[in-house]
Amino acid sequence: MPKRKTNSRSYSTREVDIREVKERFLIVCEGKKTEPYYFKSFRVPKAVVAVQGAAGDPTRLVNSANKLANEDEYDQVWCVFDRDVGAWTAQNFNNALQNAKSYGFHVAYSNECFELWYILHFEFLNTGLPRSDYEDKLSELLGKKYQKNDLTMYQQLLEKQPIAIKYAQKLLDSYNPIDPERDNPATTVHLLVQALNRFL
Repeated sequence: MPKRKTNSRSYSTREVDIREVKERFLIVCEGKKTEPYYFKSFRVPKAVVAVQGAAGDPTRLVNSANKLANEDEYDQVWCVFDRDVGAWTAQNFNNALQNAKSYGFHVAYSNECFELWYILHFEFLNTGLPRSDYEDKLSELLGKKYQKNDLTMYQQLLEKQPIAIKYAQKLLDSYNPIDPERDNPATTVHLLVQALNRFL
């Protein structure tokens, strides 16, 4: 479980330049570039959000998140990873979900990949694509070649974010019961986005 905050430390509105901080987030991402760049672009103070890239399979990522969570005080810990059928086994993915739940962590998963979240800013996609096709489709929607290390993706897509949240939830609601390992396409990234938006 992440360490709980005590009352010994406070954040003034002057220090963070927003309303009083009531929660701290730790976001641990599978990727080293795409996901960390995106979440670091949210205009929330560093006192609220710490974003870490932790390369490795989902189970290893959750274990890394647990180690980081015990090194500081966080109210919410989020693990961000993909299903990635070609790289991780179903067992590894499911173990990561179960371990995260046992630690009290939240998971923002994508099946098949994080780029699904980007695509949902433009259109509702309810048919699974090969992982290799996501970048091509996103390039088509953006009108330029998609770059995984693009530092401006958050800003480029911000205006369309409410649409993406709506489509992501609609997609999730279409599965009954929800089975993250099999539901393709699906994502819960919008839940983390909504949580962060409370501090904007």
